[in-house]
Amino acid sequence: MVNMFIENSKPRKRGRPPGRTAEGEAARTRLYRTAIRLIGERGYEAATLRDVAARAHVSPALLYRYFPNKRAVVLALYDELSDQFAQRATDMPDGRWRDRFIYALELSLRVLGPHRTTLRALAPVMVGDVEEGVFARNTAFSRLRVQTAFQSAVVESSDAPKRAVAEAIGRLLYLLHLGVILWWLLDHSPGQRATKALVALFGQILPSAALALHLRPVRGFVQAADALFSDALLSEPQARPSLSTEA
Repeated sequence: MVNMFIENSKPRKRGRPPGRTAEGEAARTRLYRTAIRLIGERGYEAATLRDVAARAHVSPALLYRYFPNKRAVVLALYDELSDQFAQRATDMPDGRWRDRFIYALELSLRVLGPHRTTLRALAPVMVGDVEEGVFARNTAFSRLRVQTAFQSAVVESSDAPKRAVAEAIGRLLYLLHLGVILWWLLDHSPGQRATKALVALFGQILPSAALALHLRPVRGFVQAADALFSDALLSEPQARPSLSTEA
């Protein structure tokens, strides 16, 4: 992405590190919220850190101390949302993996809901940017939080298949959840009712998918699809499963 960052100033080294005091943390939070609102209003490319500083009535130097570029703002947003989701996902009810997946999917949409305008503005970045996209190395910390919750939804369910298959299903459901989020961001129906209908449709289809997992070819397909997903999109080579299917 050409000229992605308008400001490339390095963070200041003088004084206390930002965020170490209550006053510093309050300043960082105020600047972060201002930046997020401005990106939502103007789009990622059009919003600049100088504009953020002007709206927050601070000097650019002070802003750069906390956020040296727009990438830092985006990563902070990923950190906030993934952390909220991961913490709330610990209350996932016991039960079948398909029900737990729907719970996790609806929870993700609730967590993201207040930031929908900003996330729509960031959609091209999340999908295609090599450094800030959903599958970029720089954002792995956020992705793995959410991905782990979806894997746990299957692995720790009451009807979990063998662990290798359960983990593969969890990763594929995480990918499916990203597709639903993109659908939700593009959904122009009143109140995003089309997204709600799509989630309900998954709830109707997944019982058949659970039954199909009793078939060995289906389990093999799931593991092969998971391997392709990992090879194509995941940025942690050591985490990629083998292409071999279940014995």
